[in-house]
Amino acid sequence: MPERVSISWDGGTTSGRFVDAPGSTGVLLAHGAGVGQDHDWMVYVRDGLAAAGIPVLTFNYPYMEAGRKAPNSARILLACHAAALAAMAGRVEKVVLAGKSMGGRMGSHVAADTEAATGAAVAGVVFYGYPLVGIGKTEPRDVSHLARVNVPMLFVQGTRDRLAPIDLISTVVDSLSEADIHVVEDGDHSFRVLKRTGREPWDVIDEVISVTADWVGRL
Repeated sequence: MPERVSISWDGGTTSGRFVDAPGSTGVLLAHGAGVGQDHDWMVYVRDGLAAAGIPVLTFNYPYMEAGRKAPNSARILLACHAAALAAMAGRVEKVVLAGKSMGGRMGSHVAADTEAATGAAVAGVVFYGYPLVGIGKTEPRDVSHLARVNVPMLFVQGTRDRLAPIDLISTVVDSLSEADIHVVEDGDHSFRVLKRTGREPWDVIDEVISVTADWVGRL
C-alpha cells in the first residue's frame, strides 16, 4: 500500500501517494488535466515503476484535490509541483520529473527553473504524451523553455496523438541536445491502440513502464 503524504506550500496543501523501492533515483509522477493521481492509469504506472525498483511519488494538483474540473492557473500548478518535488527530494538522492500530458509540461517548466531543479537534484524529465498542440488549437505551444532544461529528457509519444502530431514533436525533440523519443506505434494521447493491432491496453502501458525504467537506470 502506498504511504499517504501531505504536501504543503504557501498556497495550500494537497495529498500525495509514495511507494518506496530500493533505487536512489525516484520519479515524481504528475497527473494530466482530466484525471487525478488515483486514476487507474496513474496507479498502474506508479506501481509498475516501483516494481522495477524506482521509488515513486504522485500528487494531486489543487483543483483535482478539491474535486474541480478546471485546472488552476499555471502559477498555482507550478507552485504545487515545486512543493511536491521538494517533498520527493527529501526521500531520494535524485528525482526524475515525469508526467502525463499537462503534468509532464508543468514538470518541464519546474525543471527549467534552475533554482528549483538544482536545489532538488533533478536528474531528468519524462513526458507521457507532451501536449504540443492545445485542445481546439491548430498552432503548437511555445516550447522555448525546453532549451533551458539542462538534464536529459524522454518523450514517450503515440503515433495517433492528436495533441502531438508525431512529425511536429519529433522536430521538437531533434532540436534539443539531450532529448530522446520513444514512439508507441498506433498509440493515442493515452497510448490506447486500435483493436486491429492485437495488443492489450495494459501491455502497451507495460512497454511505457519498461522504457521509462530502462531510461532512468541509465541516468
